[in-house]
Amino acid sequence: MRLPFTALLLTLFTSLASHAEIPAMNTALLDAARRGDAPAVRQLLDRGAQADSRNDQGQTALLVATHANEVEAAKVLIEAGADVNAKDNINDSPYLYAGARGLDDILRLTLAHGADLKSTNRYGGTALIPAAERGHVSTVQLLIAAGVDVNHLNRLHWTALLEAVILGDGGPRHVEIVRQLLAAGADPLIADKDGVTALEHARQRGYREMVTLLESPKRR
Repeated sequence: MRLPFTALLLTLFTSLASHAEIPAMNTALLDAARRGDAPAVRQLLDRGAQADSRNDQGQTALLVATHANEVEAAKVLIEAGADVNAKDNINDSPYLYAGARGLDDILRLTLAHGADLKSTNRYGGTALIPAAERGHVSTVQLLIAAGVDVNHLNRLHWTALLEAVILGDGGPRHVEIVRQLLAAGADPLIADKDGVTALEHARQRGYREMVTLLESPKRR
């Protein structure tokens, strides 16, 4: 049955008006994600806001929520289909950022929803490398358990093990991370671009506990 001409025009105008509202709703979604207002995020998505809306930095609403560590807002977005691997202008994604910053609750959500374990940041490193550098013990454990390559080399020719030694502080958290990495198969013989191994770096810095682990990886 054909619609009367006036009804057809009304349908068309309504559709155009609705389409014109989408950019405003997308902006509102980004703001709600930043504030961690999960009910508003859900409402805006139900009204037609796009789950992968981006700001001028290329950050999706999910990455904005991740930056703020707003777990509930991130959960709503992920369940609505937001891409956990979508990268911004500097090559960060929700998965990579959560891993690098030790945001374990959001990291778990990304791992459960298709996180690309081979994805790399602007330095060519996996999520595991900055997590090891920053001493995020539980995050390193999560990423190892998920299957991230413990021997991946970034553009500086550093593995997670090298970075934990070179940029770590030699304290208990970094010692535990070295222990975890070795137990997961990290190769202590991989050297940096200058041919210096993690063991040699640990010796130079006087990190005795790390030296012990790296000298006798079979006793870890």
